[in-house]
Amino acid sequence: MAISTLSPTAYFSSFSPSNDSLISSSPFKPFKLPTLWPWQKVKMGPLTVSPMGFGTWAWGNQLLWGYQESMDSDLQRTFNLAVENGINLFDTADSYGTGRLNGQSEKLLGKFIREFQDYLGFNHPKDLFTPTQGLAVTVRSYTHPPQGFSLLSWGLTIPRVYTHPSKGQKQIQDNIVIATKFAAYPWRLTPGQFVNACKSSLDRIQLEQIGIGQLHWSTANYAPLQELALWDGLVAMYEKGLVRAVGVSNYGPKQLVKIHDYLKARGVPLCSAQVQFSLLSKGEDQIEIKNICGSLGIRLISYSPLGLGMLTGKYTPSKLPRGPRALLFRQILPGLEPLLNSLREIAQKRRKTIPQVAINWCICQGTIPIPGVKTVKQVEENLGALGWRLSSDELLQLGDAARESPGKMIQNIFQTR
Repeated sequence: MAISTLSPTAYFSSFSPSNDSLISSSPFKPFKLPTLWPWQKVKMGPLTVSPMGFGTWAWGNQLLWGYQESMDSDLQRTFNLAVENGINLFDTADSYGTGRLNGQSEKLLGKFIREFQDYLGFNHPKDLFTPTQGLAVTVRSYTHPPQGFSLLSWGLTIPRVYTHPSKGQKQIQDNIVIATKFAAYPWRLTPGQFVNACKSSLDRIQLEQIGIGQLHWSTANYAPLQELALWDGLVAMYEKGLVRAVGVSNYGPKQLVKIHDYLKARGVPLCSAQVQFSLLSKGEDQIEIKNICGSLGIRLISYSPLGLGMLTGKYTPSKLPRGPRALLFRQILPGLEPLLNSLREIAQKRRKTIPQVAINWCICQGTIPIPGVKTVKQVEENLGALGWRLSSDELLQLGDAARESPGKMIQNIFQTR
């Protein structure tokens, strides 16, 4: 594999049409730096994160995702590839894992972060810097670039950018943002118990501080008194320095405003809000939540941007996934034909894949999507959702197709108003 050292500007300008290496009759338009590369970060409260993160629900979940511990080496490679290509946001939860594997997702993330230091030092040169520092960067070319990556149509190789390994494990830990969610279990009734849940997650991940500590769901619908204790728990873990920021998940518009105002009065900013948001799940509540987040400075994280796999184009009513998902797919897939056809048409036109178009739609809505990944192939494909944007006409086309499709995603039972 070729390795070259260039400044970011030099790397891209060296492929401009005025370069002698391109003939004057080239049909290509002048190359423009893509809108968002993985290593170009966006603000999320006090944090700086990649424009797309990855979810780790499947890392430990045997029932829905068929996890086996023999998969761990593949998951390590999946994590390594994501990080070395600029992805630094990983979403997890203390409830991710089945039975005795409860918390397995957090444990694996901690293990992968520790082992990434050895991987980086062994595989890569020691003069690497991130391009955001304005310094020279060392780039490594892909022999086989990810399918649908934005430079493919140019026949160019793609840079892979790394941080300086000599700065040690601490820098890697600081650069990677772990966003974990704490379950609102019925036995977590006091702020202290919620803080202890955070400490347990820190032990599993083996970090001194979690990036974003999130309340996994609201108990307002069934235990309103517990809700206030959990909010106070978020405040306490923030004040104790156990988390760098706090967020929520599965909060509806009304509860989102309430917790934002409560935390603000306690001097704690609400950094993020997770909601099921995709072309399959963009109802009135999702749009209202998005608007509230925009007005209050909360970053919206869209989970299940591919509708558990229904927006990948890989499944049909006669070709269903294994396990419990098949029941849901059998119910919804027959009503997705208009949407899937539009996704396929745009993907073919742009030389992308259907998942890349669906994820890019989420980015164009101003959200940070966190598609789940289990394999190197999925990471490579999802990276191709970055570095370009759907046009306004394409966004209208997809919006119309989504409305014409009777199939809609079932909402999380813990989602509140």
